[in-house]
Amino acid sequence: MAGLGSVLGSISAGVTLGLRIGVAPVLLSAGAVSFVPAAAFAQTFEFDRFVVEGNQRIEPASVLSFAGLAPGQTLSAGQVNDALQRVIASGFFETVEFEPRGDTLVIRVVERPTISAISIEGNARIDDEDLLPLLTSAGSRVFTADAAEADAQAIISAYEARGRFVASVTPKIIRRPDNRVDLVFEVVEGNVVEIERISFVGNTQFSDRRLRRVLASKQAGLLRSLVSSDTFVADRIAFDRRLLTDFYQSRGFIDFVVLDVASEFSRERNATFLTFTVREGQKFEFNNIRVSTLLPEVVLPEFERVVNIRAGQTYSPVAIQNLIDRLENVATNNQLDFVRVDPVITRDDRNQTVNVDFQLVRGPRIFVERIDIEGNATTLDQVIRQQFRVVEGDPFNPREIQRATERIRALGFFETAEVDTRQGSAPDQVLVDVNVVEQPTGSLSFGASYSVDDGIGFIIGFSERNFLGRGQTLSFDIAAGAQNANSQITFIEPFFLGRDLSFRFNAYYTESSFDNVSYNTRRVGLTPSLTFPLNEAARLTVGYEISKDSILDVDEGASPILQEEEGSTYTSSVSYLLSYDSRRTGLFPFGGYRLTFGQEFAGLGGDNTFIRTTARAYAERDVLGEEVTLSTYLEGGALNWFDGDSTVINRFNSSSNALRGFASRGIGPRDTNAEIDDVLGGNYYMVFGVEAEFPLGLPEEYGITAGVFFNAGSVWGLDNTDGAGGPDSVDDSFELRSAAGVSIFWTTPLGPLRLDFSQPIDSNPLDETQNFNLSVSTRF
Repeated sequence: MAGLGSVLGSISAGVTLGLRIGVAPVLLSAGAVSFVPAAAFAQTFEFDRFVVEGNQRIEPASVLSFAGLAPGQTLSAGQVNDALQRVIASGFFETVEFEPRGDTLVIRVVERPTISAISIEGNARIDDEDLLPLLTSAGSRVFTADAAEADAQAIISAYEARGRFVASVTPKIIRRPDNRVDLVFEVVEGNVVEIERISFVGNTQFSDRRLRRVLASKQAGLLRSLVSSDTFVADRIAFDRRLLTDFYQSRGFIDFVVLDVASEFSRERNATFLTFTVREGQKFEFNNIRVSTLLPEVVLPEFERVVNIRAGQTYSPVAIQNLIDRLENVATNNQLDFVRVDPVITRDDRNQTVNVDFQLVRGPRIFVERIDIEGNATTLDQVIRQQFRVVEGDPFNPREIQRATERIRALGFFETAEVDTRQGSAPDQVLVDVNVVEQPTGSLSFGASYSVDDGIGFIIGFSERNFLGRGQTLSFDIAAGAQNANSQITFIEPFFLGRDLSFRFNAYYTESSFDNVSYNTRRVGLTPSLTFPLNEAARLTVGYEISKDSILDVDEGASPILQEEEGSTYTSSVSYLLSYDSRRTGLFPFGGYRLTFGQEFAGLGGDNTFIRTTARAYAERDVLGEEVTLSTYLEGGALNWFDGDSTVINRFNSSSNALRGFASRGIGPRDTNAEIDDVLGGNYYMVFGVEAEFPLGLPEEYGITAGVFFNAGSVWGLDNTDGAGGPDSVDDSFELRSAAGVSIFWTTPLGPLRLDFSQPIDSNPLDETQNFNLSVSTRF
């Protein structure tokens, strides 16, 4: 194998041009440089014949066409030298010599070799199929050292984009017969350049720890070999600057700016130190919010009713944009075309407040002529068009086009998605160009889970988020553990009937066998449902479910209540679920709440008739510079059974994750007179909890935080209390249980890990307590 240096040596002779003129014969060579008296340049040449020597693949006529010479021309020495340079500039020859022999010019060439094959060696982190498209050199093309060096640099750039700044690439050639070479790029990948430390200068409102959580770049921590965000990538810095700016501005700091981002490599160039220099400015609040217009057709009270910004609320550009959307939706619903909202912001620096006048104005009469979509080889056009709230012929709204761009990117189907506009066939027409680059949307996953209640489990799953290019989701999961077996298939159509209406179909099969009860359960069923938005934060889901519910293998020593319930029943029910999530609106970036309320009505056929009602409220807020997260939740349910008695498979049971300190199915009514006093479940349940999560002072790259919690709850109420002790022998009254404890949270690349250490406060001697709980779930 010859080094590229030897090749460069021979090629250099081909680009060093010279002219030797003296005694005959005159030799013009690409390998010599000399200076001669000016008188020598007066010599002229006239050639009647040209002879090309040394060429193997290139025809003599091609060489002469490169030279640009014709028989019978009178040429000066300079013109002959120009012809020599043109032959060399063709790039096909290593050396070129012109030798005049009377009226004959001999053109002697040594052709550059052609590339027989290209290979890349030593690359383990980046596959050949990702690197080869970056090369300009290719098989059957003429080899040039400049192209090989440029290709080597392209490979190095690919490694730098993945944080391997010490990677080196050496191009080498292997000589083959017939003036052919194999081109080999020898790669030494080196280690990634990790981000050793991220620090900030100029921040007083938020700690370095809090700001590091905002960035996409992360410090190298535990299990660093599985994390890519702790690798230094220069292109990610611009995104980090944007994230910091959005973070501060959403918290009222209008004048925040990132002054500088300095990156400094370690001496070994295997680590870097990032320093963000920021200027925070002052925090502003909203003061006077009004809606105004000069348009006579606008009825202001209809618009003022949707204003959701109040005086004293922290200033946020997201809140302004959300209100603009609400106001323009009102205009659209009232068929007020071309009405736009221009927010006029007035600052009061003395009081650190902002007044905003949302002015309803007449926008230009411009229409959407056409929406052109390119780059979607798999995804159907209609999937992308569904993200637009406008169609051809509708009034043009630049903000709606921007929101459509965000929705297209949020699909997750595309590596990149760009939406641009240009003038159409007339001044009042606009063309919308959508250019996308698709990315894989399917996955086959193998995973594992562990919990104290269920033990170790294994999961096999398949998911396709863009099924047949229609934007639909199709998934299939099988989970098996020591005590449970679950499988389900799910299909989701996000735009059912071409509307903002999500259709979901789910079929499931579950088996459960718990250590602390003397029976098994099995459920088989299917559930179609529809979900649609009520506003930007509220959703309504309506569905139907049919299932076969079985209670199996009840022990002879179990309560007569359970023995009577053994067997299978069919349930046919309709349901609805209302949800409201203020966190999705961005109006309150350091907190929010989520509310859900739902009911299930059984009795449309089947064996069971009941109404099940559930409700849950959850709220959280970041305090103390957003270092501590306070959260609270309250949830409960009621089962009203008609035409018979409820069964244990339908009744509520406690969960160790909702009521810490107690095992799953560890509290509730029991038949104490039975040989086996299983928990029977209850028709009612309630759980309340408060929690605080805070840093431990460890480096945040470890992803370890701590928490303290208190929770209380109960499960109570039975339709049948005739246990082994006779009629009404089972106590199903309300009895409050409570517990407190500490938690350790560890965010790992393999999944979130939580360890709870609990101590019951109020309990019943028959309760099954649980002082330690660990849960982790991951897919790989």
